[in-house]
Amino acid sequence: MEFNGLLPAVCCTALLATVPAIAVADAFTVKVDGLTRGRFDNEQVYGRFGCHGENISPRISWSHVPAGTKSIVITIHDPDAPTGGLGWTHWQVANIAPTQTSIEKGASGNARSLPAGAIETLTDFGASAYGGPCPPPGESHRYIVTASALSVASLDVNADSSPALVAYQMHGKVIGQARYVARYHRSAQ
Repeated sequence: MEFNGLLPAVCCTALLATVPAIAVADAFTVKVDGLTRGRFDNEQVYGRFGCHGENISPRISWSHVPAGTKSIVITIHDPDAPTGGLGWTHWQVANIAPTQTSIEKGASGNARSLPAGAIETLTDFGASAYGGPCPPPGESHRYIVTASALSVASLDVNADSSPALVAYQMHGKVIGQARYVARYHRSAQ
């Protein structure tokens, strides 16, 4: 009896019919709205230190939060800041409920505009509020926007908690992170 390749095809089809389909989850992502080609505009730029921006916090949204997420932390950090390798934290919002999908434009400094239960913690500007990009004149910097999905409903932080304390409280609790890299170049003056 000649099968002319029929037996391997039948066996392969039978094998595929018995293997369950594997669901592939969409990747956890974060994005910043209102940027021009991935660059901050004057609206989001800091309004001191020689910068003349409006310092309005951008809209940040995220999707496909990992299963098991109980809270989210959003951070904007400049790894290129001239601080001896420490970088500069421009904004940090902790204790965001996992059902939330965004922080709206201009929400910083207005507790009613932040997601319910969310808290702005200290930045390296020394305020518990958004501080926009303001690199030294003539420099281009990266601003890493990170959404961290946590395994706990809240961190033990408050408005006076430093970026280092928030990072310490997050240690061992991060189940997923999504990053978006924005940029800003300050003209030489």
